[in-house]
Amino acid sequence: MLLVAFVGSCFLLAMIPGVSTAVILRQTLCAGRGPGMAATLGNETGILLWALAAAFGLSALVLASEVAYEVMRILGAGFLVVMGVQSIRRARGGRAAQAGPEKERPGPVTEGWRRSYLLGFSTCLANPKAAVFAMSFLPQFVPEGADVPLTLALLAVVWVLVDTVWYGLFIWTVGRARMVFGRPAVRYRLEQVSGAVLIGLGVRLAVEAR
Repeated sequence: MLLVAFVGSCFLLAMIPGVSTAVILRQTLCAGRGPGMAATLGNETGILLWALAAAFGLSALVLASEVAYEVMRILGAGFLVVMGVQSIRRARGGRAAQAGPEKERPGPVTEGWRRSYLLGFSTCLANPKAAVFAMSFLPQFVPEGADVPLTLALLAVVWVLVDTVWYGLFIWTVGRARMVFGRPAVRYRLEQVSGAVLIGLGVRLAVEAR
């Protein structure tokens, strides 16, 4: 029963929009399903590392150090703001090029798997609140008398698998919508919106208290 409750909780958590959702949505809309899935795999790698750190007590070291926590929080916020600014600048540049001669109009946005993977990975890893959540979420589902580190590690793997399934369905749905929103003017507007969202998330992360 605990496992069923855990899987259900993981699905509910995956459905809640957050920084990771914004990054994956942006990559899927602007670059396609492949980069979107790569960003998902990068994000899940980060989640797995934070969850394993919680299982073996390593994340407690980060939380115990005020300096380490603040450095990671500020770096993560800065990363999101830079990514948001880049999206807005790309949208403006694309719109300006679109107004020029036909031969100067840009083609579709292309971003490789490697860059998208690193984007998802670094976004998750740079968020110390993921460590806080992992430490508070996973222990609730450890049965009494179980090997705690081993059980937490297994729960971490299940968490990542559930997350991947959800985001896979999410990417497939968004990918179909991308066919509708694939016109340059719409794509540039989506870049602007996603950029503003990322900047907002970065600012919120920077000003949030621990």
